[in-house]
Amino acid sequence: MIDNEQVLMIETNRLFIRNFHPNDWEDLYDYLSQPETVAYEPYESFSLNEAKHEAQCRSNDTDFYAVCLKESGKLIGNIYLAKQDFNSAEIGFVFNSLFGSMGYATEAAKAMIDKLFSEDDVHRIFAECNPENEKSWKLLERLNFKREGHLKQNIYFKQDQKENPIWQDTYIYAILNETGT
Repeated sequence: MIDNEQVLMIETNRLFIRNFHPNDWEDLYDYLSQPETVAYEPYESFSLNEAKHEAQCRSNDTDFYAVCLKESGKLIGNIYLAKQDFNSAEIGFVFNSLFGSMGYATEAAKAMIDKLFSEDDVHRIFAECNPENEKSWKLLERLNFKREGHLKQNIYFKQDQKENPIWQDTYIYAILNETGT
């Protein structure tokens, strides 16, 4: 269960979504050390020390939210949520692959989207992902995001042996607040 020090942001049927805390490093390491989990992220798998440092950083960063199982309190992923200009927000997510295909990412992202639209006066939420990251863009489509664009070779996170950029494409997805609030 969640302890009294942790600030509860959102509760769903199976999850708590809350701010990060420095003591989250162990669960953070569980998934950020998985090469398949970070394959499309702009960083490599984390070491134990890097996870400790990252947990500390995220505990001071209001753009990252810990997604925890309600039953056990285990942190199984995170939602990135950054407010942008023009009443918009960017959303992103990374989840422990051991908890994949169970609907947790969908449940957590839907709760965050509902909160943004109903309480935070957000007009548009967008997300970017690698076209090869099928799980990510299929999740966005399940959440009713629409693909707005396919940017060709617009970004790189890694370089080859000669230090040349390894360019990647990006899909742009968005959803509008149709409620008029």
